[in-house]
Amino acid sequence: MTSQMLRSAVSLSNVSECSSRSSTPRQSTRCIATQLRSKSGLLHRAAPVPSIRAKRDLLTTKAVANDMDRIKQQKEEAKFRPVSDAAADSTKALQQLQAMTPRQGRADNKSSIVAIGVSVDTCPVEMREKLSVPQDQWPRAIKELCAYPHIEEAAVLSTCNRFEVYVVAVSWHRGVREVEDWMAKSSGLPLEELREHLFLLRDGDATSHVLRVSAGLDSLVLGEGQILSQVKSVYEVGQTAEGFGRHLNGLFKAAVTAGKRVRTETKIASGAVSVSSAAAELCQMKLPTGDYNDARILIVGAGKMSRLLVKHLASKGCKEMTILNRSLPRAEELKNDFPDCDIKIGLMDELIEATEASDVIFVASSSDEPVLAKAQLEALKPASAKVGGMRRLFDISVPRNVDSDVNELTGTHRVYNVDDLREVVEKNKGARAKAADEARGLLLQEQGNFEAWRDSLETVPTIKRLRTKAEEIRIIELEKALKKMGDGLDKKQRKALEDLSRGIVNKLLHGPMQSMRSDGTDARAVSQTLVNMHALERMFDLTPQETAAHIWSAKDLPRKKEQ
Repeated sequence: MTSQMLRSAVSLSNVSECSSRSSTPRQSTRCIATQLRSKSGLLHRAAPVPSIRAKRDLLTTKAVANDMDRIKQQKEEAKFRPVSDAAADSTKALQQLQAMTPRQGRADNKSSIVAIGVSVDTCPVEMREKLSVPQDQWPRAIKELCAYPHIEEAAVLSTCNRFEVYVVAVSWHRGVREVEDWMAKSSGLPLEELREHLFLLRDGDATSHVLRVSAGLDSLVLGEGQILSQVKSVYEVGQTAEGFGRHLNGLFKAAVTAGKRVRTETKIASGAVSVSSAAAELCQMKLPTGDYNDARILIVGAGKMSRLLVKHLASKGCKEMTILNRSLPRAEELKNDFPDCDIKIGLMDELIEATEASDVIFVASSSDEPVLAKAQLEALKPASAKVGGMRRLFDISVPRNVDSDVNELTGTHRVYNVDDLREVVEKNKGARAKAADEARGLLLQEQGNFEAWRDSLETVPTIKRLRTKAEEIRIIELEKALKKMGDGLDKKQRKALEDLSRGIVNKLLHGPMQSMRSDGTDARAVSQTLVNMHALERMFDLTPQETAAHIWSAKDLPRKKEQ
């Protein structure tokens, strides 16, 4: 009798009433559960109890027993329920409740994209250079990260201004702990000290962040062009790296596309838009005359940043400079690309002599250790009088290639690093603010495209489960038919039956399979695909269904109050 009264409490009117009074699915579910407990409590209060404590224990015991009995009975009724008006009402009530209740199990099982790292805004350069991982070591870092139990995919973005790790984690909070552990071990930094400077972003926020980074909106120099090539390098390295999976491949492909769109469809690239150009601009600001032709220029390194430096120096009227590199061929190639400039080249062995003969030194080498120290510089002659006797060094390398204690040589030497470029940033910020607003609109479009594509991947496991279940049924039924037909069939006849069964299954599955396929380019189509997927999962029992009884028994049974 008790079970009957409890079941009668769950009617279409109860669900509708709770739905209209509640603003969220969770509140609605609790409302129905409260009605259940109140009805159960009325039954129990009719019986005399010796004490308040005994009454509470009795209510708890009977509520648990009744809910267990109700769950069991609902399962049996679901299998053999006759078609009637009452059954139809109950089905509608259950469907309405399921529609109001989020699919918590699916959300919990879905992997998360997590971004964790440091940037010039959150972390000093001393710490960033310890975290830094050279590009040729990215595959090793990815492999080490994916060796952790909760990390499925990984990517590393390491530049002079940021160090970021992107992972796809089965359990995002466990994945974060594993990334922190790897970062602490890799850098040698204490975890407690590291955590003070880390930022953490998940799913939509992580996606938005990498798109902003690629577009240059999160750079020290707004609209920086070099960061796009660095994001592209992550994508290219990932193509051969074990652990750079489908989700991150799609994410960084979207980031490269977004970065290109922003630079071609907006004017965000106007002004100083890279670390190299900002360094050239800062140097011009610091020179007493503001004229590069009044200073002797030395560039250490012949890589991408040095090439950009030469380009921007030439655009500002600098025609004479010296370039030192570890090998001559690369330096000669750089010299030949700028025939209008008078460029002298040399090897790193000449560094001290060339430094003494220069007033401005740009250091952009890939060395892991400092190439200029205080002891080496304090023995040199002062810079020329045209620059006030002050030798200025612009270290745009990470790790730093000029010791910071060089600034102790007051009056004769001054070193600037990437953190000192903020002065240039502030100068150019206003000019690019409008372009940044336009860029954000483009990024929202690209983020929507990526998330629609990622949602479309959710149907893949369901497609596989549906195909597997159909194949299992086909094999079982085929074997039954073959047994009934005896041993009189030859090989050709057996193959004909086999082909017939496969053809029937394929024809029947064609419609359901098509309804779950989407290329992810249209968000509305993806939404409809997911609706189709959920319907097929219920129709073919491909995932455990959440009934009202499961939800109430798990969340709303009487329990002790949490402290």
